Amino acid sequence: MGHPMAGHLAKAGHTVAVYNRTAAKAQAWAAEHGGRAAATPREAAQDADFVFACVGNDDDLRSVVLGADGAFAGMRPGAVFVDHTTASAEVARELHAAARAAGLHFVDAPVSGGQAGAVNGVLTVMCGGDAEPFEAMKPVALAYSRAVTRVGEAGAGQLAKMVNQVCIAGLLQGLSEAVAFGQRAGLDMQQVLQVISKGAAQSWQMENRGTTMVEDKFDFGFAVDWMRKDLGLVLEESRRNGARLPVTALVDQFYADVQALGGGRWDTSSLVKRLK
Repeated sequence: MGHPMAGHLAKAGHTVAVYNRTAAKAQAWAAEHGGRAAATPREAAQDADFVFACVGNDDDLRSVVLGADGAFAGMRPGAVFVDHTTASAEVARELHAAARAAGLHFVDAPVSGGQAGAVNGVLTVMCGGDAEPFEAMKPVALAYSRAVTRVGEAGAGQLAKMVNQVCIAGLLQGLSEAVAFGQRAGLDMQQVLQVISKGAAQSWQMENRGTTMVEDKFDFGFAVDWMRKDLGLVLEESRRNGARLPVTALVDQFYADVQALGGGRWDTSSLVKRLK
């Protein structure tokens, strides 16, 4: 995700320094885009007005933000840290408070659109945090996004991403069952999907994953392992706020079945595999 997003920033005319925990990846990006590869997050963040991050989880995020070599240690007062990681609302609030104490700004800004959205510069970004730094970062983030929206205070962006993942999980399970049912019934499911996608059943998942599901292809974008991580965040948050998510909990277990089939790196439409 980070490689093409940073590339769009460079193409938009911004001066970009990059850091990756695998130094060769940062060096390869710099060679391709003409930016600077930094040895630490602190070094990458020095003199920057905006610092963007996209890592794996809460602990990964803390590791690149906090500490003597973390980004916060190198940022100048008033700079804005924008976190595109899908993480917990709890860590977003924690780092928002730490940023404020250090004279910095923190915006939690998870994205939807996957690798393809990052490559094509059409991500959807849902943000939490203070209004002023959000308004400052929005035009910069539009270099790789088609929509950047503030949905509330610190942590709200992460909560909105959880809502997004709940919707996707339910849609993909329904689509998986529909494809498996139609195939069992002997239908030409490519034709059927073309027909029903013109009606009320239409969805992004049907338009973009229905055909590949029928073809038994599952190497398109967001992996099952990452979806399980995200659904774990959702279910943990639901235990805190009392929300009832029976379908989401069930689909999470179905994704565990896909992992058991060896499909941890298959894309999320691979739910259909457990039905065949």
